Amino acid sequence: MDFLYSAKVKELQTKLTNFMEEHVYPNEHVYEQQLNEQENRWSDVPPVMEELKERAKAAGLWNLFLPESEYGAGLTNLEYAPLCEIMGRSMIGPEVFNCSAPDTGNMEVIVRYGKEEHKEKWLKPLLAGEIRSCFSMTEPAVASSDATNIEASIVRDGDEYVINGRKWWSSGAGDPRCKIAIVMGKTDFNAARHEQQSMILVPLDTPGVTIERMLPVFGYDHAPHGHAEITYKDVRVPAENILWGEGKGFAIAQGRLGPGRIHHCMRLIGAAERALELLCKRVQEREAFGKPLSSQGVIKEWIADSRIEIEQARLLTLKAAYMMDTVGNKEAKAEIAMIKVVAPNMALRVIDRAIQAFGGAGVSNDFPLAAMWANSRTLRLADGPDEVHRAQIAKLELRKYQ
Repeated sequence: MDFLYSAKVKELQTKLTNFMEEHVYPNEHVYEQQLNEQENRWSDVPPVMEELKERAKAAGLWNLFLPESEYGAGLTNLEYAPLCEIMGRSMIGPEVFNCSAPDTGNMEVIVRYGKEEHKEKWLKPLLAGEIRSCFSMTEPAVASSDATNIEASIVRDGDEYVINGRKWWSSGAGDPRCKIAIVMGKTDFNAARHEQQSMILVPLDTPGVTIERMLPVFGYDHAPHGHAEITYKDVRVPAENILWGEGKGFAIAQGRLGPGRIHHCMRLIGAAERALELLCKRVQEREAFGKPLSSQGVIKEWIADSRIEIEQARLLTLKAAYMMDTVGNKEAKAEIAMIKVVAPNMALRVIDRAIQAFGGAGVSNDFPLAAMWANSRTLRLADGPDEVHRAQIAKLELRKYQ
């Protein structure tokens, strides 16, 4: 495995880093300020975000995901990893480059499983950053870490499907630009366990779609993006909105979540890197008990452990990306599961140390650490909880000795 970055990747790394330093970091507080000045945090997008997106397009830093696709930048997962890491250093970074969840995963689904009319109507506006999307899988009434528990129904009725169910944590549904949802439900409750589910495209303005409430995450509402609880009541959409075909929902979910999981891990490494950078700068600026914080032995241990853990996580992420490129997502499932456990826990430890070094400032909104910690903690649950991934890793390991 050769993890040396190509000349193309190095050039993009430099361009991205410069763009982040010149445009993204200085505008993080501007974004929040503009959001708070609105009468309704959900009514519009801070103007600075659209300005940043236009700058990113002009700089050629747009749609860098989608490997082996005519629609993306043509980067492999291994090439995209260090770039996604740079974007992940800021909470607003990924959206600036049109590389944020859940849009990236939804675009990948439409590329792989959508019809030409789906691509024309939904994929192209998503790629252009003109609209956004959400993914409706998780349900409040069942343990959704087991996707076969999903109870929403998708019933064929002539030339239409009728959808009924309640979903939550449909990230992005609060955004005024969110126009389309990919909904997972059951088309056949009596089929084999992994062939009951299907996925279907549902425009959010379809009658019967009701956003019940927006769910905060550790007190953060993540407006105007947000995470919605949605009711689908007798929602009718054309039969051609089904993706791939009936009974293919679980297979699509597995295909969608592989890249999504590793993208989260890449971004988490970026967040951890920024936290360590902030920690190192802070402890050299502050004194306690007559000497700089950086001279305290425990602080040095925090710094050393953080560097070790970040490097370990990055190498495992790169290995998983390399395997996805060379042998496919299915063969890389153990590595994807491993990094999905490792990266959020690593980021939480590193960010927590930085918070501790900052003291009271660390838990405030004056610095990005508290928001980064909250986001990292959700990723021990999103796209499968740690326990499910550990069970999968153990199962694959035991299989070697049967």
